Amino acid sequence: MSTVKRISILGSTGSIGKNTLDIVARNRGQLQVVSLASRSDVEGIVRQAREHKPKLVALFDEEAASDAENSLAGSGISVLSGTEGILEASTISEADTVVSAIVGAAGVMPTFAAVEAGKDVALANKEALVAAGSIITNEALRTGARILPIDSEHSAVFQAIMGQDAAGVQRVILTASGGPFFKKSQDFLDGVTPEMALDHPRWKMGPKVTVDSATMMNKGLEVIEAHWLFGVPVERIEVVVHPQSIIHSMVEFIDGSTLAQMGIADMRLPIAFALGYPDRMSLPFDPLDLTAGGKLEFFEPDLDFFPCLKLAYKALRRGGGFPAIMNAANEVAVEVFLNGQLPFTGIPQVVAHVMETAPEVQDRNLAEIMRGDNWARKAARDYIASSEENG
Repeated sequence: MSTVKRISILGSTGSIGKNTLDIVARNRGQLQVVSLASRSDVEGIVRQAREHKPKLVALFDEEAASDAENSLAGSGISVLSGTEGILEASTISEADTVVSAIVGAAGVMPTFAAVEAGKDVALANKEALVAAGSIITNEALRTGARILPIDSEHSAVFQAIMGQDAAGVQRVILTASGGPFFKKSQDFLDGVTPEMALDHPRWKMGPKVTVDSATMMNKGLEVIEAHWLFGVPVERIEVVVHPQSIIHSMVEFIDGSTLAQMGIADMRLPIAFALGYPDRMSLPFDPLDLTAGGKLEFFEPDLDFFPCLKLAYKALRRGGGFPAIMNAANEVAVEVFLNGQLPFTGIPQVVAHVMETAPEVQDRNLAEIMRGDNWARKAARDYIASSEENG
């Protein structure tokens, strides 16, 4: 890159945020942080702010923001709070690129705001396009904002189709590790604890994403996201289980050729690609050693064993605000599971119930999406509560 790229990082204290800052630290002549945002991690964001010296820090939690402001007194760094603070961090005039890494539906509005402001968005938040795909992508077309995927799977697809005519794409094939329970029995799933679900065999991620990987809802969200990122219809987006996580995804073209992107299982690679695009950064990581990796295996996912993946396909086919409803129900179910109040197998049951009882919700604007989101969260909690009461 010939000039310094200035970035804002939403969700800076999470896994993606920390990896992004690692890339920044290795490329200080090319990247500069101008704002950081987190939900409530005062210690983490203060430490980051002291090292990277952004213009602005934002914390959603007002008490946390007050503590951070006291800690950063005299530094010249502005500290903001609440939704307004997060939105300011996502639209700050100095930023060229906004890294959207806030977990869950909380990232929808800041992502839209960044796109509305014409910022390039390095997107790690799946839920933004899951819940509001048509709204955000249409706004990007209007403002000229580029959405650059950070997920390893979507980064792989993006790299495979660069320079290609979109009309030549036959299929998008997303690879999945299968999570910690691939090839386990259905009976085994009945006894899965949060600790077991958080023990991912390949990737180091935050708790919500890791549980989604275990249920394969993560892959379902990626199917919906791929539809909006690449304009590929649902019937031409497929998932294969690839336990080695060496091929991150593939694109099949109408002439029968298939391009696959390969690499080590390290999120810093797709992050660096998004931040450097269209150039590539030199990274001091060990290269992929194919001889040490052994064989590459591929399996068709069992949709009865992984019902969340089936539910995501259903939500995308139904369209409108339905993916937002599915996503909200899943967020509630995962949260309650992690708190030890819902069995692992209860996650898809909650999502399925909410989807079956959901009203029609349109996706004409964010207000409609958020109404559907709120309805689904209440419906999920009510269903969980009634299930507990009935034993």
